[in-house]
Amino acid sequence: MRIALPVKYGTGLEDEIEEHFGRASFYAIVDVDESGEITRFQSHEVPFREHGPGDIPGWLKGFDVDVVIARGMGHRAVDFFNKFGIKVVTGASGKIKDVVHQFVKGILETEEWECDDHG
Repeated sequence: MRIALPVKYGTGLEDEIEEHFGRASFYAIVDVDESGEITRFQSHEVPFREHGPGDIPGWLKGFDVDVVIARGMGHRAVDFFNKFGIKVVTGASGKIKDVVHQFVKGILETEEWECDDHG
């Protein structure tokens, strides 16, 4: 399974999830094997500072991600991911390694999160 997460610095598995999906400068791409272990970590800087609806979901789709885990995300971004067949989990916070392990084990606690920035 390949999981994408918006992160603050793109420095490694200890990095924290960025609060707002569309404002992250970096995205972590994490591969997880059948046993739930992280087998690969990649960090990618967003290739554009200004983006339109669907730009980030389309960019992440190019990495063949199966799941996107974020703190907050606008409804349009969620719709794009759904159209691409990518699962979206919102309301998550914490370190990448902890969030991924909790998600894989089915124990990830999320908070209800509503993005008001996009109307």
